[in-house]
Amino acid sequence: MNLLPLLKSPNLHLSKSERKVCEAVLAAPEDAIHTPIAVIAKQAGVSEPTVNRFCRSMGCKGYPDFKVKLAKELSNGQPLMTRDVTPSDSLSTLAEKIFESTRATLHTTQSSLDIPSLEMAVNALAQAKCIVFFGLGASGSVAMDAQHKFFRFNTPVIAHTDILNQRMSCSAMGQQDTAVFISYTGRTKAIIENAEVAKETGATVLGITDARSPLAKQCDIVLPVDTPEDTDLYTPMTSRINHLVLIDVLATAVAVKRGPQFSNHLKKIKDSLLATRKHKR
Repeated sequence: MNLLPLLKSPNLHLSKSERKVCEAVLAAPEDAIHTPIAVIAKQAGVSEPTVNRFCRSMGCKGYPDFKVKLAKELSNGQPLMTRDVTPSDSLSTLAEKIFESTRATLHTTQSSLDIPSLEMAVNALAQAKCIVFFGLGASGSVAMDAQHKFFRFNTPVIAHTDILNQRMSCSAMGQQDTAVFISYTGRTKAIIENAEVAKETGATVLGITDARSPLAKQCDIVLPVDTPEDTDLYTPMTSRINHLVLIDVLATAVAVKRGPQFSNHLKKIKDSLLATRKHKR
């Protein structure tokens, strides 16, 4: 996981003392990579052990390891910090921020992609007797897109965006089924509870969500998407794009796994649409 977007993420779970260290680093990331642990502790008003605890929370071995990883990110020159939209932004600035944030978060998600987990997810989907996608709100549209991508795979597939339908569907799943839960925050109570219901049936539960969320704890496989985005005021934007791209990766990987013969099946479905379109002039 890239450090800079993680440090700014509203979903980052830290103690009050660790949060102070986080704020001290974000105030001047370029200075932090040259700052001794005693100095950063003094700036944050915490102890040196607290600084090391904070670094371990970031997935680092300690403060020296944290500084090395931070320095590497800064040297790459990637626009990893999402710039939040403000009411005073002009239309051109607003558009620039959204495009920049989308590019940055896609880069972050790609860099932090857990290939072993991705491979497990592809295998679970390829072998599933039935695939069900679950999402609410903005994630509901991602679930519907996933249904559109996967229904061509000769495997029963459906997306549920209604809480009650989700719960009934989860309770009826079996051990050979795969349930995919999509949630930016991973903290929506209904989604967490429904994932728990699906898990109790023995179905494989796949989560596309924040790796530290309550939803992730209910999943057998997690594809982490941790996007620093203010969804308290604005609807999810860059996180939704990340989810859609991951669905594309999963769908393409499953198609490739099915082999060349399956490509003929996909082409047959595509060719069936030719009669519905007007010819180019």
